[in-house]
Amino acid sequence: MNATVGCPSGIRVPRSLSIYVLCALCCGALPALAGPAEPETPPSGRTIRALRLAEAIEIDGQLADEVYRTAPPISAFIQQVPHEGTAATEKTDVWVMYDGTNLYVSARCWDSAPPEAWIANEMRRDATQLGQNDTFGVLLDTFHDRRDGVLFFTNALGALGDQQITEERNANGDWNPVWDVKTSRFDGGWVVEMRIPFKSLRYRPGASQTWGIQLRRVVRRLNEWSYLTPVPISAAGRDGSQGILRVSEAATLVGLDVPAGSRNLEIKPYALSALTTDHAAAPSINNDPNLSGGVDLKYGVTQNLTADFTYHTDFAQVEADEQQVNLTRFSLVLPEKREFFLEGRGTFEFGRSSGGGGLAPNVFFSRRIGLEDGSAVPIVAGGRVTGKLGRYSIGALNIQTDDAVGVPSTAFSVVRVKRDVLRRSAVGAIFTRRSHATLGAGSNEAYGLDAKFAFRENVHLDGFVAKTETPGLSTHTTSYQTLFDYPADKYGLRLEQLEVGRNFNPEVGFLRRTNFRRSFFEGRYSPRPRDLGHVRQFTFEGGMDYIATADSGRLESRQQLFSFESEFENSDRLEFDVLDLHERLDEPFVVARDVTLSPGSYDFRHTELVYNFGRQRKASGSALWRQGTFYNGDITVLEFTSARVEVTPRLSVEPTVSFNHVSLPEGTFTSKLARTRVSYTFTPRMFVSGLVQYNSSNDRVSANVRLRWEYHPGSELFIVYSEDRDTRLVGFAQPRNRGIAIKLNRLFRY
Repeated sequence: MNATVGCPSGIRVPRSLSIYVLCALCCGALPALAGPAEPETPPSGRTIRALRLAEAIEIDGQLADEVYRTAPPISAFIQQVPHEGTAATEKTDVWVMYDGTNLYVSARCWDSAPPEAWIANEMRRDATQLGQNDTFGVLLDTFHDRRDGVLFFTNALGALGDQQITEERNANGDWNPVWDVKTSRFDGGWVVEMRIPFKSLRYRPGASQTWGIQLRRVVRRLNEWSYLTPVPISAAGRDGSQGILRVSEAATLVGLDVPAGSRNLEIKPYALSALTTDHAAAPSINNDPNLSGGVDLKYGVTQNLTADFTYHTDFAQVEADEQQVNLTRFSLVLPEKREFFLEGRGTFEFGRSSGGGGLAPNVFFSRRIGLEDGSAVPIVAGGRVTGKLGRYSIGALNIQTDDAVGVPSTAFSVVRVKRDVLRRSAVGAIFTRRSHATLGAGSNEAYGLDAKFAFRENVHLDGFVAKTETPGLSTHTTSYQTLFDYPADKYGLRLEQLEVGRNFNPEVGFLRRTNFRRSFFEGRYSPRPRDLGHVRQFTFEGGMDYIATADSGRLESRQQLFSFESEFENSDRLEFDVLDLHERLDEPFVVARDVTLSPGSYDFRHTELVYNFGRQRKASGSALWRQGTFYNGDITVLEFTSARVEVTPRLSVEPTVSFNHVSLPEGTFTSKLARTRVSYTFTPRMFVSGLVQYNSSNDRVSANVRLRWEYHPGSELFIVYSEDRDTRLVGFAQPRNRGIAIKLNRLFRY
C-alpha cells in the first residue's frame, strides 16, 4: 500500500516527487524531508584528514608557513590518461587545512621540464583555454552524495577557474564564488595556495562534516591527467577534462569542524550609466543617456538552501552573442550569458541534458525570460531558491518582466525537484508557467518527469515525458525520450527514441523543430594501438538518424554517418567523415536571400576532413573542408574555427573564418563569416576583450569591447562599448546602433 503524506494545505497525496511540487505550488511550503542516508565507502577506499590550523596562514604562494615543514603532504597521484592506473609522471604534494573561517588547499607541483616548456598561457577567470593549461585543482563534494560537487583550479599564472558539477554530467563554469589563490615558481616546479571561505560553500547541517574530495593535476605538454584516486579512462571525455565529473570516485575528507551554520546574507547593489544610439528604432534614438541602479540579494534560508532576489535586473555587462552561419530550416540555440540565470543552472536541467542531437526540447530555457525576438525586455524583479534537502535537489524561480512593445508584463515561474536514487541515479519533476502565452489568450504551462540511471561504470539509461497546455491547443501536446548510452573507452553504443508532438509548446523553453519522431543509432570502436608511437587512439564510428513526422510517420529527414578519427599523442586530431542525407520539404525553404528551394524530396551527400590542433599549442584551432552535394546543388565549405594565437601569456587573438559556397539551380550564393576576439589580461581579476564580427547572411558588422575588473572579491567594474552596422545601408560610416555602459557593483557579505 502506498504511504501518504500531507502538505500544509491539507491535501493527502502519495509519498512521491509530486508532493514537493504540489506543496510548493499550492501553499509555497515544502514538507520536512528525511536526512540523507550515510554515504558508502568510496570505491578507492582512500580517506584523508583535514588539518586544523591554530591560526590563519598567509596566502602568498610561497609555502613558507611552519605547517608545510611539519605536516606530511598528500601525494601519489594516479594517471587516468594516457596510461590508466599508473603513477603520475610528475610528483604533486598537497596539504588540506582549515580554520574557523576558511578551507585551505595548497600544492607543490613538481615539474622536471624547464619552465619554458610548461603550458601557462591564460589568466582570465573561467576562460575555456585555462582548462588546456598545466593546472592543479580540487573537487569538493560538500554534501557527500557522490554525484554533485564544486571544483576550484588554477595554473602557474594564478588564474581562477571554478565550476559547479551536477549529477556527474553537467559542469557550470559560470559559477563565480568568492575565493582566492596565489601561485609562484621555484627551482623544479610551481606552487599553489588556495583559500576558500566556508561562506562560499553549501553543505549539510552540523559542525562535524564528512565530504568527498578529489585532487587533479594536468601536465598538458604530455596530455596527461592524473588524480588522487583512480578514475576510469572511459570517463575522460574527448579532451581528457571530463574525468573530474566522476564525483563518485572521489576520496573521503574527514576531520572537518566547520563554523556554526549561519544564514549568510550577501547584498550586491549596482549603479549603471549608459549612452545609447539606435537609428533602427521608431522614433530614432541618438545619444540617449540613462542612469539606473538595482540590487541582487542572496540569503541562506538554511545552511544548504539559498534564496536569491533581484530587483531592476540589468545585463549591460554581458558579452555579445557570437554570429553563426545557419543553412538549416531550424533555429539555432544561443547560450545563456546572464549571471543571474547561470548560477545553479544544473538544478534546472531537464530534457536537453539527456541528448537528442540538439533536437530534444528544452522545457526550461532561461533566454526566454527578458528577451523577445532578440530584443531585451526589462526585468522588474525576481527570486530563486536552490539547494539540497536530504536526497532532494530543489529549484524554484519566479521572474516578473515589464511591459515592452508588443509584449505585456509577464510572470515566468519554474519549479524543479530531483531525488537521488541508487548510487548515481536520479528521478525528477519540473513545472513551468508563463502568465501570458504567446499563442492565444491565457497562460502557458509545461510539466514533466525525468529519470537518469547510471549502472556500473558506463551504462546510462535516461528518459523523460513532458506535456504542455496552451490555449487553443488540446491534442498532440506531449514529448518523450528514451535513451541508452554505453560510452566505454574502447566500445560505444547509443540508442535513442525521441518524439515531439505537433502542438508541444513549452513557452518558457526552446524547440528547434516540432511534430517529429526521432530514431537514432550510433556505434563506436576506439582501439588504443600500442605499436604506433605517435597515435594515442583510433575511433571508428557509424550511425543513422531517422526522423519522421510524429502524426503521420512519413520520413522527413535521414542522416547516415561514417566517421574515422585519429588522436595523436600531442592531442592533435585528424577526422574524416562521410554523410548521406535525405530531406523532405513540405513548403518552400528560403536557404538564402533570393534563393528558395521548392517542396519535394532531396538526397545528397558530402564528405568532411577536419584537423584539430591541440589547444595547448601557441597557435591552435580547427580547420575544416567539406565538399559534396546540397539539396539539388553543390556545396563547398572552408572553416577555421575555435582558433587561438598566444601572442604573450597576457595577450591572445582568437580568429574564426567560415566560407560557405552553395550552387543551386535556383541560384548561387556565398555565406561568409569572420570573427576575431582580442583579449589582454592585466591580472587574473582584470582583463579587456574586444569582439569584432562580420556576417554576410545578415549584412552585419558588429563590435563589442568589454573591460571587467574584479576590484574586490565579488565586486566588479564593467565598461562595455558595442555597435552594430548594416553593410547595405548608405553611409556605412554611421552605426545602426551604438552604446556605451559603465556598471559598478559592490558585494557586502554578512
